[in-house]
Order: sequence, then structure tokens, then C-alpha cells
Amino acid sequence: MPLEIQNLTGGYTAKPIVKDVNLNLQAGEWLSLVGANGSGKSTFLKLLSRILSPQNGAVLLDGKVIHTQPANLVAQQLALLPQQQTVPTGITVRQLVSLGRTPHQPWWQWELSKEDADKVDIAIQKTNLQSYKERPVENLSGGERQRAFLALALAQEPKVLLLDEPTTYLDINYQLQLLELLKELNQQQNLTIVTVLHELNLAARYSNRIALFKQGSLWGYGTPKEVLNPTAITEVFNVEALIIDTPVGLQVCAISSL
Repeated sequence: MPLEIQNLTGGYTAKPIVKDVNLNLQAGEWLSLVGANGSGKSTFLKLLSRILSPQNGAVLLDGKVIHTQPANLVAQQLALLPQQQTVPTGITVRQLVSLGRTPHQPWWQWELSKEDADKVDIAIQKTNLQSYKERPVENLSGGERQRAFLALALAQEPKVLLLDEPTTYLDINYQLQLLELLKELNQQQNLTIVTVLHELNLAARYSNRIALFKQGSLWGYGTPKEVLNPTAITEVFNVEALIIDTPVGLQVCAISSL
């Protein structure tokens, strides 16, 4: 089982934001974290990615507690695509993606081996960035830049990929392009994916399971059909909504704020 979360509690101060969360992810599963602003979704993802240390509980990756393992060993199995990325001036797409091989290299090795270079090329190819690989990342559009950082994460060859609001600042065309690419990777490579998403309909369309957060606690957990119902939407988001069955799955139609 790629990820096991046991009684996970944590935050930024002594007062926890995320409280006693328990859940398991199977290999090849896509889980989306949804909830109102300030519900603890991004904090939970930071606990999963080792950015934050838990105050209680544990995150297990293939049965081992990630916060007690060396960072490079965890990074060989788990990658994070953060919401906001810092782009060094002048760095090209290929140079950026090459950084994904760092966890697999000894500290004294500066140049990529042929094997590492091949894996960088594969990550660039998977994200359809071949024609951009020598272009500075700072000159890319929002959607292209997001794909470049996804390629960086894929170059790590992770078993688990964490993404914090990957569709933020993207128009609907780029949102669908990115999520369709993630769906392809999820299905073809059995890649386990955890996304924080604000858009409920995208979460319902692409996820195997959904975790509903409310005030730092796990309010609901299951398939979109099990979790997304009018009662849950009212309780978590304080809106009245209809649930509509469409050709792309369940979709949430918000009617009014309560």
C-alpha cells in the first residue's frame, strides 16, 4: 500500500490545523482533497510531503514512516508539485527537469549519467515539451510552465505524486489538458495521485476517491458517488446544490449560498 495515514495531526503552531486523519491509498489510486478555504487541505498535503512534521500520528510510504527516512530516499518514491513555484532566471526546461534526477544521484555527481539523461528526455516527452526543452522556463505560458514542473516531478520516477491546486491560474482548456495528462499517467504507469482541488466537478470527474475536509477533520471519504451528495455539500461548503449525472460522471450544480 503506497500511503498509509495514521491519526495524522499537525499544523504550523502548537495548535493543530489537521486533526486525527486516517486513510489509506492503494497503488494507482487518484485521491482528491476538497473542502472550503481554510479547511486544512494544503496543510494535510504538506504533512504528506514532509514539508511539515506531524505533531501526532504518522505517514507511511510502503510501510516506512517518511519523517524518519532520509529526504533523498523519500524523494525517490514521492514527488510534490506545489501550488507556487520559484523559477530561477535563465534556467531552461531541460535544466529544470534534470533537477528531478538529484535524489537518485550521489552527492559528488554533478553531470547526468546517460541513464539519468534518458529519464529526463522521457519525462519531457511524456509532458509534450520536446519543442520547449531549450526555452527558458520564465518565458513559458502558465500551462506550459505547469507541465515543465510536472516533468520535473516525473523525472524523480515517483510512485506517489502530490499536487497542490494544479489547475489554479489555468484557463479551462489548460485545466483539462493537465488533468487528462495526469489521468493518462495514472492509468498507464499505475501512478498514485493526490490532488488538492477547489473545483468539485473536476475532482468528481477525475478522482477514484474524494476526501472531504471540514475544519481540519476528515468529514467524508469515498467514491464521488458516495461522498458528493446534497447533504455533504451543504455541511462542508454551506451551499445548496443539486447533483447531476452526466456523461463525464457526477457534477455538482450550486444553487444558492446558505
